[in-house]
Amino acid sequence: MRTPRLDEDIRPVTEFRARAAALIEQVRRTKRALVLTQHGQSAAVLIDVGEYQRLLDELELLRDVRVAEGQLAAGQGVSQEEARERVLKALRR
Repeated sequence: MRTPRLDEDIRPVTEFRARAAALIEQVRRTKRALVLTQHGQSAAVLIDVGEYQRLLDELELLRDVRVAEGQLAAGQGVSQEEARERVLKALRR
């Protein structure tokens, strides 16, 4: 996701209500998040659906890495050779 531009990507909810289609198109076109404010405070973030999916995929990968690091720290890892043998055995089935 591209870095939001403070002069273009922060809008009050009232403006979003009035210009929803145009602001959604802006998010799709620029791939930048739109921060919506309410009473002068940040309230919500609107992002492109493709960017959202990419973030979810990245988060899932990072969670997998964290689990793997925990397993390694607990001594549950296997050597590269053993992992290779397991994969080759599974592929032969």
